Amino acid sequence: MRRALDALYDAAAYLAALLLIGTLAMILLGIFGRIFDFQVRGSDAYAGYLMAGSGFLALAHTLKRGEHIRVSVLSRLLKGDAHKVLELIAVGVGVLLAFVLAWFSVRLAWVSYTYHDISTGNDATPLWFPQLGMALGTVIFAIAIIDEFQLELRGRRIEPKHDVEPLHME
Repeated sequence: MRRALDALYDAAAYLAALLLIGTLAMILLGIFGRIFDFQVRGSDAYAGYLMAGSGFLALAHTLKRGEHIRVSVLSRLLKGDAHKVLELIAVGVGVLLAFVLAWFSVRLAWVSYTYHDISTGNDATPLWFPQLGMALGTVIFAIAIIDEFQLELRGRRIEPKHDVEPLHME
């Protein structure tokens, strides 16, 4: 199960990276369009859709790597059982918030699909399509934070180190 979950988080991260490449392509298309006097309808909107989808799809991978911003002023002061209880409460609240975010993201995409909502721009994109990235990303994030909660309950969760910058490479 652990390998399947890690593969899911990694797949979402790779998809997020592909969407970032798509964002770059849309931006470059807009730039070259202005330089060479041609227009691709909706390229700005597509760049925004791709960037938003990328951000949501990267949430789970970022969480599992300990790269999310943590406010740990209080948790650093606590030791033992008090620290564990605080972590359980914090991650438990995170589970609830992630579930609500996933629920409403999926619901938004579904409502856009059923009502045939389209963008207000000149590209008239069906809105459910770009909303899929948000819905999928928030569902995977909810799975990841539930994973963190069960690891915390079992005493197997590895907390991010507070004294090391997360992106520091040696």
